[in-house]
Amino acid sequence: MFYEIITNKVLVIPVVAWAVAQVIKTIVAQVQGKGLDLRLLVRSGGMPSAHSAVVTALATVVGMVHGFGSMGFGIAVILAFIVMYDAAGLRQAVSIQSKILNRIVRELRLGQTRAKFESDLWELVGHTQFQVIVGAVLGIAVAWLWITSTTI
Repeated sequence: MFYEIITNKVLVIPVVAWAVAQVIKTIVAQVQGKGLDLRLLVRSGGMPSAHSAVVTALATVVGMVHGFGSMGFGIAVILAFIVMYDAAGLRQAVSIQSKILNRIVRELRLGQTRAKFESDLWELVGHTQFQVIVGAVLGIAVAWLWITSTTI
């Protein structure tokens, strides 16, 4: 059973796409001068969108393995659209609200000890449309490269 799980392309390839996106995200932040922040390996938000990479890798591998006319591919594509819409829409709004709330908390902190306030909210929750698109392209590329290189 364990062998079946670790060799299941529909499961493994999206996880690999997520990992690649998270590593790229960490490198991008470092190149932008934000320093090496290993927490980015597991956090959401940032460039590229790991959410988009996962769902597009999933849709791509389902299409390539089970056929682009299969019910599974249709379900995976609908799921991908929902996740990417959410990443660039609702979660981006949460990011903006987090920035505003953190600014309010910083202003309230003036003259008071930090212990009186909770830690800052994580502001990088959502994605820009560009980050979602790059994540989607990354997911498709990882799945396509994996499938085509293993079937040669």
